[in-house]
Amino acid sequence: MERPVPKLFDVAVIGGGPCGALAAEQLAEAGHSVVLVDPCDRIKPCGGAIPSRALKDFGIPEDQLVARANAARIIAPSGNEIEMPIGDIGFVGMVNRETFDPYLRCRAEEAGARLVRGRLTGMEEMPDGSIDLAVQHASNDRRAEGISPDVLRARLVIGADGANSAVRRLMFPDRAKPPYVFAYHEIVESPSEPDPALFRKVRCDVVYDGRISPDFYGWVFPHGDQTSVGCGSAVKGHSLREATSELRARAGLAGQRTIRREGAPLPLKPMRRWDNGRNVLLAGDAAGTVAPSSGEGIYYAMLCGRMAADAAGICLTTGKAGALKSARRRFMREHGTVFFILGIMQAVWYRNDRLRERFVALCADPEIQRLTWESYLNKRLVRRDPLAHLRVFFKDLAHLAHFATGQK
Repeated sequence: MERPVPKLFDVAVIGGGPCGALAAEQLAEAGHSVVLVDPCDRIKPCGGAIPSRALKDFGIPEDQLVARANAARIIAPSGNEIEMPIGDIGFVGMVNRETFDPYLRCRAEEAGARLVRGRLTGMEEMPDGSIDLAVQHASNDRRAEGISPDVLRARLVIGADGANSAVRRLMFPDRAKPPYVFAYHEIVESPSEPDPALFRKVRCDVVYDGRISPDFYGWVFPHGDQTSVGCGSAVKGHSLREATSELRARAGLAGQRTIRREGAPLPLKPMRRWDNGRNVLLAGDAAGTVAPSSGEGIYYAMLCGRMAADAAGICLTTGKAGALKSARRRFMREHGTVFFILGIMQAVWYRNDRLRERFVALCADPEIQRLTWESYLNKRLVRRDPLAHLRVFFKDLAHLAHFATGQK
C-alpha cells in the first residue's frame, strides 16, 4: 500500500523550548505554515535566570516570573563572600521552566503554529528539496489528527531541540557537536523562614569551589516558593549529586523537600556552522549558543529563535538557501565578542582554586561589578565608558601576575 503524501509545511520547528517556541511564533505571525514538534514530557534542567530586558524584548509578562533577584553573592573556595548588588539598573528575573516553556508553546499555537506532541526519529531529504520527518507521536496527542501519524514534510527545518539535538545528529557530521559540561540541579522547597546569612529569596548565590565543580561553578537560585540548587562539570567521575548535596547544606536547604531532580548537557561554544546550506538550520542549545563562563542560555536561546525565524523567512521568500547563514552571522556579530571574552574567563579563572580565589577577589571591585551587571542586563559590552574596560583588563593582568609570582 502506497504511503499517503504528508501535508507540506513551510517550516518544521523541532523543539518547543524558548528558542523553538519563539521561532515558531514569529514565523506563524508572518503568515507561514508552521509545525512545532516537542514531546512536552520533559522539564529542561535550568537555573531559570533571565535579565530584566528579556521581558520587553520578547513580550514576557511579569506573571511569568517566580522571583526577582536584586543581588548576587559570589563565594570563593575559602568561603570568602562578595556581595554584588544590582542597584536601580534592572534585576535578574527567575522563571520556572515547568510553566514557562508551555506558556511559550501556547503563544506559538495562538499565533497559528500547529503543535505536535512527539519526538523526531528520522529525517529524509526529498528530490524536490523538502524534508520528510519521522515523528513518534505522544499517545495522548489528540491534536495530531489530520496529520500523518508517522511523517511530516516541510520546506525548511529549524533544529531547536537542545544540546543532544536529533536534527544535528541526523543532518550534520559528528564533528559538529559543540563542547559541553554536564549540568545537574535539584528543585527544592524554599524555607519559609530562612537564615539570611545562608539564603535569601532575592539573591542568587554563585559558588566557585573545586569541591563543588572542578571546572565550572555551583548555584543557588531562588524561584519564590522553590529554589534551584545545582552545578556543572565536564570532569568524569566528579559527583554532581554529592556536590549539590553540599551546596544545599551550605545554603541551609538540606532538610527541604526535594521536588524534582534533573540533568542535561550544557554546550559552551557556538558551532562554526548552523545550516546545511540547503534546508536545515540549527538554533539555541543545538547550535551551542550558551554563554561560556556563566552558562546563561534562556535569553540567548530566545534571541537565536528570533534570528532563526528571520533567516528562514528570508529563505522562504527569496528561495535562496544562503539566507540561512544570516542567523549565525547576526548572532556572532552582536554577541561573539562577549562569548569570546567569557570563554577566556572560563579558561583562565576556572582552572584551580587559587585562581578561583583571585577571581572572586576581583568581583569585589565596584567598577567590575558595575560593568558586569550593565553588560549582563543590556546584553552587550558597555560602550559609554571604554576606558573602564581597559582598567579592568589591567586589573585582571595584575591579579594573574600576583598568582604567577606566588604573591598573596
